[in-house]
Amino acid sequence: MSADLPRPTDNAFLGSSMKGGSHEPTYAGALSFMRRRYSRDLSGVDLAVWGIPFDASVSNRPGARFGPQGVRRASAIFDGDPQYPFHMDPFEHLACVDYGDCVFDYGRTADIPGHIEAQAAGILESGTHLFSIGGDHFVTYPLLRAHAERHGPLALVQFDAHQDTWPDEGDRIDHGTFTGRAVREGLIDPEKSIQIGIRTHAPETCGLEIIFGHELDEIGISGVVERIRARVGSGPAYMTFDIDCLDPAFAPGTGTPVSGGLSSREALSILKGLGDLNFVGGDVVEVAPAYDHADITSIAGASVALTYIGLLAAKRKQGSA
Repeated sequence: MSADLPRPTDNAFLGSSMKGGSHEPTYAGALSFMRRRYSRDLSGVDLAVWGIPFDASVSNRPGARFGPQGVRRASAIFDGDPQYPFHMDPFEHLACVDYGDCVFDYGRTADIPGHIEAQAAGILESGTHLFSIGGDHFVTYPLLRAHAERHGPLALVQFDAHQDTWPDEGDRIDHGTFTGRAVREGLIDPEKSIQIGIRTHAPETCGLEIIFGHELDEIGISGVVERIRARVGSGPAYMTFDIDCLDPAFAPGTGTPVSGGLSSREALSILKGLGDLNFVGGDVVEVAPAYDHADITSIAGASVALTYIGLLAAKRKQGSA
């Protein structure tokens, strides 16, 4: 077969460069996140995208273990084009690989947080920026442990319908407790942390600022952006995006949907306005494709990831100008 075909496929395995779009058909070829090359070699890599297929801590509908697959599949439709709203291919400025998925024994649940933390720490040790795809929201807890070990206490920017600050005794594994545990362990600084889109109540706030879902109508997108920037400041920050921050109309494929949420446009516009924050890591979680329709939720998850990556690329482009 000729090697100079006009639309080659399988860039995930055969790509010659970590930079640039692959330009292969959106409906064909081996899937990876945005057709990035699958690699565990982080030499010269700016960004690693990593799947964490874990959903054993959910309180309602399971299925987020398939989130990494769903987001990767949905991302294929975006590959090869200048990414909106950045007017560029982010991978022209970022060397990025798909690092595959976290490795753990599903039958030894108590050991899984340690595996996630250790493998994340190994990626960060190389100096590579890490963006993770869950999995349920518990996975953010070991990710925060790994990032805080490297950067110190973090400002948490949490897009969510739930506060996830429910009381946590001992070493319980629960996707509704990770924020409170992160505060108690000093992984995040609550005075610099903020939650956006909350539409439920927990017994305590743990000191985080909250922007409730209905407040978006009152203060608008620009108001939300300014409150986030004022709260977080210039220190190291971590962005976690629970897809149930979106209204079920825009993200039906999730474990604990709550009406009254943000639209995809609103959420992405808010995230787009945070380019001057010092994000040192991020994730998108709780995509459960089995409850989805026409890949709506997976597409939203891929769009969140791409917007976050676009912020990194725009900063890199500006720094090299």
